[in-house]
Amino acid sequence: MSWVHMAFAQGTQETSESREYYVNTLTKIADPVLVALSENKLKATMPVEKTKDHYGGREEVTYLEAFGRLLSGIGPWLELGPDESPEGQLREKYILLARKAIHNATDPEGPDFMNFTQHGQPLVDAAFFAQGLLRAPEQLWEPLSAETKANVIAALKSSRVISPYYSNWLLFTGMVEAALLKFDGEADMVRLAYPLNKHKEWYLGDGMYGDGPEFHWDYYNSFVIQPMLLDITKVLKEKKVNMGRDFDLFLERAQRYAAIQERLIGPEGTYPIIGRSMAYRFGAFQSLSQIALWQELPEKVKPAQVRGALEAVIRKHMEAADMFDEDGWLTLGFYGHQPEVAEPYISTGSLYLCTEVFLVLGLPQDAPFWSDDEEPWTQKRIWSGGDASRDKAEK
Repeated sequence: MSWVHMAFAQGTQETSESREYYVNTLTKIADPVLVALSENKLKATMPVEKTKDHYGGREEVTYLEAFGRLLSGIGPWLELGPDESPEGQLREKYILLARKAIHNATDPEGPDFMNFTQHGQPLVDAAFFAQGLLRAPEQLWEPLSAETKANVIAALKSSRVISPYYSNWLLFTGMVEAALLKFDGEADMVRLAYPLNKHKEWYLGDGMYGDGPEFHWDYYNSFVIQPMLLDITKVLKEKKVNMGRDFDLFLERAQRYAAIQERLIGPEGTYPIIGRSMAYRFGAFQSLSQIALWQELPEKVKPAQVRGALEAVIRKHMEAADMFDEDGWLTLGFYGHQPEVAEPYISTGSLYLCTEVFLVLGLPQDAPFWSDDEEPWTQKRIWSGGDASRDKAEK
């Protein structure tokens, strides 16, 4: 009997196997990064696959990409903490690996010390690193030594030398400052306020923001925009900063966007390949996973249907035989190894944004998301002749 079957003795076989699948897939993806970095061997062992027309310096930025993005995706699951269950003991293993990895990534004297200052890319992944810490403060921040905490703060502050583009990149400065506000007690409030104000200006309606002043039909509302708006304003609300008053507004818009995301998933787990960065694979559904994690799904979107929809997407990608290389590292591509789909700014480390789909593992095993009986998601229900209730835009 597997560990999830034991942990879910009161649940159905379907819900038990579903959570087991999510956990097994996340840890399969995470293992090479966390094990290598915990041993100070990430730079020595991680391959750096890149496109033929890549930007220079991929080898200098890819390691922080891998770690920051992975930490952001795995953080909520780790925040559940260890317990006596088989899954709780497995979490403890990854919590300890992650803490060692945080220390090694920010130790200026260590071989795996990350680049937080050179080229533009480190601002992006300093933000994902900060987001991971914010998503697991009890497990990934509080237990750190004073020395490691000081190194983390110094690393985050050092990323301030990088100027963001006039786009979703503004949120990376805001995310770094939100983490500094929470963990250091001080932040550059201009760098916090500006991205929030600009994204209020860039709101286009029906749950969608422009990526800058113009609309881009891609998944950046999910890769970056909606989740970071929520995570930044959540900190501001907790700290009773005036800008935290926008949290409810951003949440309402994110709920509508989550409903749209759920409707994009086809009966077989496929979804439209539109816009850039599709090599991030199922990370395209970070926003839907976050709203499910927060148990803030729209009224007509049931937790179990999201569980099934996201699992179908994950399984569809994972059935590709060459999604991983022989050592378990992710390969460039969308459905398996398809390097032609990747942009010049994408290399091996970039791909670990895919772990954002696993945010829902931060829900305990008895949450309705995991314990409710199977429900068909919207497209699966409609294409099988079921209820096709109306959908409509929201302001």
